[in-house]
Amino acid sequence: MALEPFAIMAKPVGPQCNMECSYCYYLETERLSDRSHPFKMSDRLLERYIREYIEASPGPVVPFTWHGGEPTLAGLDFYRLAVELQKHYLPAGWSCWNNLQTNGLLLNDEWCSFLAAAHFDVGLSIDGTQWIHDQYRKDYSGNGTYERVVAAVHRLKSHGIQPDLLCTVTSSTAKEPLAVYRALRDLNTGWIQFIPIVRRTPDGQVTEDSVSSEAYGNFMCTVFGEWIRNDLGRLDIQMFAEIGLVLSGGSASVCWMAPTCGRVLIVEHDGGVYSCDHFVTPEYRVGDIETSTLGDLIDVPEQHRFGSDKKDRLPTQCCSCPWLAICNGGCPKDRFATTTSGGAGLNYLCDGLRQFFAYATEPLEQMVQLRKRGLTPTAIMAELRAQSLFRWRGVGRNDPCPCGSGRKAKHCCWARRP
Repeated sequence: MALEPFAIMAKPVGPQCNMECSYCYYLETERLSDRSHPFKMSDRLLERYIREYIEASPGPVVPFTWHGGEPTLAGLDFYRLAVELQKHYLPAGWSCWNNLQTNGLLLNDEWCSFLAAAHFDVGLSIDGTQWIHDQYRKDYSGNGTYERVVAAVHRLKSHGIQPDLLCTVTSSTAKEPLAVYRALRDLNTGWIQFIPIVRRTPDGQVTEDSVSSEAYGNFMCTVFGEWIRNDLGRLDIQMFAEIGLVLSGGSASVCWMAPTCGRVLIVEHDGGVYSCDHFVTPEYRVGDIETSTLGDLIDVPEQHRFGSDKKDRLPTQCCSCPWLAICNGGCPKDRFATTTSGGAGLNYLCDGLRQFFAYATEPLEQMVQLRKRGLTPTAIMAELRAQSLFRWRGVGRNDPCPCGSGRKAKHCCWARRP
């Protein structure tokens, strides 16, 4: 039985999808799946999963995340049954929180009405501008999907649901940070998450669509500068909000920023349980819900080792980094670069993240303090703009950058100065 809080990400149709995104890392799991099981979780497995998860959870809120592939392919009746089963097995005084991660293509009014009535949160994938989105996120006929996804955003909002927008940062996206950010901002949903695409070929080379470390850092710095100057209070961006939590004395809620991981299991359509969404491979299969309980599987030695390896295998270079408390080495899937001394296990995105932390941490710290003083978002933006103008007073292109990175201004934040 689990002693600490944990979460489950369920894949009711496994890797099945009605889109063919060129950067998708999950379609590869289709060939690893047990072909004796159809690509849809059975009603029997669904009931077993819900009952076991509730029994193993500390409560009083049990978070259910439905992911894919494309989880809406399971059908609306699947989720109607899921909600009924949750109500049946919940102890008195407990509640469930449901989150559906979707590409939005199937979200008609019937779907949106159900999701609103059942109080689902919705995460919707959209890659900023139309030409970037349609470059990568096509349907199986090769057609772009941007207009259909934007229509789904508006349809959800018309039913009272403000979807979280999930945007990947590819090599193409990184070239147009302001256009991408503003397109997402103008959908006016209140929350954006930027997900860096880092993929490797079988021989270990980084793919062409992967964002480089430097490009990712530049992208996030540019977006942050726009947000902190003009949009504070209008919307939140996941990484900025998470850093704010840490700077406020709390702990980040996303796994890649935590010191250890391993408390978010994956339950596949066939009942197989895996260590992590990015590690759905045979060597990271910890069991199945047919023969073991979720409460036991979260605490098996293999899963503990998977989670603690993130901290135990941290490169020495990370241990002396001023941003360690924020980054904690990043996601294990991205820790394949080498340190300055030639050691293994450095985050591929390290340089870009360090650039971003150097640029954003001080104004975020100031924002936290100004909020504690009760200032409004408008007043905070005005104060931060004034401070930024003061820091840049008299700084030339060849002077040290005011952000503290140690680089010349022209090689750092010069293009983003106020």
